[in-house]
Amino acid sequence: MLCVRALRTFSSLGAPSSSRALTQVFRTTNATNSVARTYATHFASGSKNEPKATSLDVDTTIFKTYKPVSPGIRHLRRPINDHLYQGKPVRLLTACLRKHGGRNSHGRITVRFRGGGHKRRVRLIDFMRTEPGEYDVIRIEYDPGRSAHIALIKARDATVEGKAKWKYILATEGMRPGDVVQSYRMGMPETTGILRTRTVRPGNVLPIRFIPTGTVIHCVALLPTGKALLVRSAGSFAQVVHHDESGRYSHVRLQSGEIRQVLQDCCATIGRVSNLNWKGRKIGKAGRNRWLGWRPRVRGVAMNAKDHPHGGGRGKSKSNKHPVSVWGWATKGKRTRKPGPKGPKNSNKMVIRERPRGKEKRAGGS
Repeated sequence: MLCVRALRTFSSLGAPSSSRALTQVFRTTNATNSVARTYATHFASGSKNEPKATSLDVDTTIFKTYKPVSPGIRHLRRPINDHLYQGKPVRLLTACLRKHGGRNSHGRITVRFRGGGHKRRVRLIDFMRTEPGEYDVIRIEYDPGRSAHIALIKARDATVEGKAKWKYILATEGMRPGDVVQSYRMGMPETTGILRTRTVRPGNVLPIRFIPTGTVIHCVALLPTGKALLVRSAGSFAQVVHHDESGRYSHVRLQSGEIRQVLQDCCATIGRVSNLNWKGRKIGKAGRNRWLGWRPRVRGVAMNAKDHPHGGGRGKSKSNKHPVSVWGWATKGKRTRKPGPKGPKNSNKMVIRERPRGKEKRAGGS
C-alpha cells in the first residue's frame, strides 16, 4: 500500500509540469505556423525567427511574394510600394491611348510581338517645368506607361488655374506627399552662399551650370528650350562630373559609363528616378506579359525558311550559320550602329568617352 501511495503522489506531482511543457510546445508550434502562413514571405516585425541580415544577404522585405496556391504566382515577385495612391488619376491630366498592334498606317507590322493588353490612359507628364514658384507634392501614383512612379503636384499660387495648377512629374527616389519642389528654369534667385545651395534639392529643376559637380541628376535636356530626354526610366541617374572653363559645356556621366557634353543652359532635375527596385521584379507567368501588351516572341529556328535566316531544315538547326536577326544583321558583337567612331565624321561629337564594351566592360571599367 505504501508503494502504491508513493507512486500516486509522484505521478500527481509530475503531471502539471508535463502539461505545462506540452502547452508551451503547442503555443510555440502555433506561433511558428502563424508566421509561416502569411501571404507575404517577410516575417512580422519583432519576431524572434526573423533572420539577421548580413552584407551577403538579399533584403527580402522590399519585395512581396505570394503563397503558391497556383503556378502563376509561385515565382511572382513585386516591389513593395505602400506609399502609392490607390485611386484613379486626374482625368484632366490624361489622354486616351489608341492601340495599333505594332502596325503602321498601311497595316503592316513594323514592331513585332506587340498587341492586346489592358486598357490604359496616357498620363501627361510635364518634362518642361517652365512655371516658377513652389509646388506641393500631393501624392505619388503608379503610371502604366512607364517604369517610374509619377507625382501629382499643385501650385501654391492661388491665381494659377488649369493645367498650370496641377501637374504630373517624374517622382524622385524618396519623394513623398508634403514635399515641396520648385523649377528654376526661367531664372535663379539673386542670392549667393547658403541660400543658393538650398535650391539643390531633390525634385528641383536647375540649369546645369548651377548644379555642383558630383550631384546626382535625372531628366536631362539636350537643348536649352527643349524638354527632358535623357535618364527617365526607373532607378536611373546621371552625374555632373565637370564644368568647362569656357562656360559653354558641362560633362555628364550617364549610367552606362558614357561621358558626354551637355550645354550648361540645359536643365536637369536633382535626384534619382523613383522605383529603384523595379528591375528586381518577376512577372511570374506568360499571361501577365500579355496583359502588358506583349505577344509571344517566336524563335528563329522555329520559323520557316522564308520567315527567318535560321528557319527551315529538319530538326532544331540553323544550318551552321552565324547568329543573325530576322533582317540578317549579325547579333554576336558586331557593331551595327552608324553614328560613332566608325561612322560619319561629327556624327556623335558630343560624346567624350564612350561606354565600356567587351573586355573593358567585363573588367569593370566605367
